[in-house]
Amino acid sequence: MPLVIPKEIPAFDILKNSVFVMDTQRANSQDIRALEILILNLMPTKIETENQLLSLLANSPLQIHISFIATQSYVGKNTPLTHMEKFYQGVNEIKNKKFDGAIVTGAPVELMNFEDVKYWEELKQIFDFLRENVTSTMYLCWGAMGALYYFYGIEKYALDKKCFGVFSHTIKNQDLILTNLNERVLMPHSRHSHINEAQILNHKELKILLENDEAGISMLRDKQDIFILGHLEYFKNTLNLEYERDAKIQAPKNYFDEKGEIAYNWRSNANTIFSNWLNYDVYQSTPYVLSF
Repeated sequence: MPLVIPKEIPAFDILKNSVFVMDTQRANSQDIRALEILILNLMPTKIETENQLLSLLANSPLQIHISFIATQSYVGKNTPLTHMEKFYQGVNEIKNKKFDGAIVTGAPVELMNFEDVKYWEELKQIFDFLRENVTSTMYLCWGAMGALYYFYGIEKYALDKKCFGVFSHTIKNQDLILTNLNERVLMPHSRHSHINEAQILNHKELKILLENDEAGISMLRDKQDIFILGHLEYFKNTLNLEYERDAKIQAPKNYFDEKGEIAYNWRSNANTIFSNWLNYDVYQSTPYVLSF
């Protein structure tokens, strides 16, 4: 079954040649209850992030309807206003709805204290909404750090050197979301901070899933939600673009092969984890009728 998105959104033309996407008009003519997935996009390059996430969500046999929200207390300048007005809503516009699943992206504010982020107060309200009205939420990178801090008081700290590259992770605890993964799980990272791992151990409700000696604890969960410190959603060239943006100061580790070419070796892991999340944490757990 397809991913249901507006035909006018840039991702539609990009995805239609590689995965099954269906425009909203056609989907409305089918007698099927699509999964309702909400995406809170905090990234400045919103269209690129849309393309990354939608390409993974589309790799599923389930019909999925996507809704985008962005913060209202802070509006970035890197995405055209016409795009935001056409495809995005504020939390007040969806507060009377329930969703099967949600994704919260990272944001380029990780060196700031959470309370100093302009939209932190609004984000706390969104976190509460997600806990109450979404079957399962996947939090990515800074979004995961923010959620762990808000729900569990787990602090973050600045790294001496940016965690940048593709790292091989060990499975620490078995979980359905890790079904059909190899023993070593590759995942890109791009961040200047990390969570206080000692504080994680104080919360028995948090289950550590993936860990790397250098990148640290990179994926964990509680009964409802998933927290991923890396960027499984990244496209092949994303780390390279960041490397060039930063004037090639620090090369991403384990990313270029001996010939200097990009080793795109994490995509199957990303597809498996996103598909497992949709299947086990969302589809098999959510009620058929979404209502208050």
